Amino acid sequence: MNAPDTNHFYFNGAHYDALTQIEDIPFWIHQAQTYGDPILELAVGTGRIAIPLAKEGFKVTGIDMSDSMLEQAQKKLFAAQVSVNLIKADMRDFHLDTKFPLIIIPSNSIVHLQALEDLEACLACVKKHLTPNGTLIIDTHNPQFKYLNSDPNKPPSTRTYPNPNGEGTITVSSRFLYHGEQQINTITMAHQLPDGTEEITDVIHARLHFPQELNALMKYNGFTVENKMGDYNKEKFHSQSSKQILVLRATPNPAT
Repeated sequence: MNAPDTNHFYFNGAHYDALTQIEDIPFWIHQAQTYGDPILELAVGTGRIAIPLAKEGFKVTGIDMSDSMLEQAQKKLFAAQVSVNLIKADMRDFHLDTKFPLIIIPSNSIVHLQALEDLEACLACVKKHLTPNGTLIIDTHNPQFKYLNSDPNKPPSTRTYPNPNGEGTITVSSRFLYHGEQQINTITMAHQLPDGTEEITDVIHARLHFPQELNALMKYNGFTVENKMGDYNKEKFHSQSSKQILVLRATPNPAT
């Protein structure tokens, strides 16, 4: 059986919210206070970040490809009684009438842009939608070899989360296999449903970027790295940092 939407529980809004626990909201509120309003969030998902920003008074537009994620976001917006402009669109090819002083790509979302052409298309769209002197912030993993070299034959890591329909808990067993030649981390997630009669398996492919590689990709796509942090406490990036959080400025086009 395939899970709803894009064939993944991972992209199902209700399951995503039940499984995801990230303490990053104060960080994003601070970035919004620093770099501007309105804000565009790429891969807005269920509004996990956009809705708290809207509660703080920021005007937020969010784009996402997943119907399930956007439907969950709409439910949460109604409950929170705030407004976010949600648009179904591809982060590689979107066309909005507004330019933004701040565009964010949070929550490791760039890992889904597996091909170089996908990332370049996304960054080109971002540049078109930034105001002059606008800021792009990207938040992604800092790959660690101790995880990438893990033995796929070892017992899987296991997590549980409450079933969104209110009936019991779901157990997720995850295995990881890193393909070094492509820098793709393949994550196989087996979801055991509460009654024990069915298991749904997702396979997620995440494109990892190493620190100097990511800096270079930004440079050669027209962005300057103004700051690079290693966690949501805004600590300076170092080799053992869990995150790569880049604050980027679009490089002005040379005069012709």
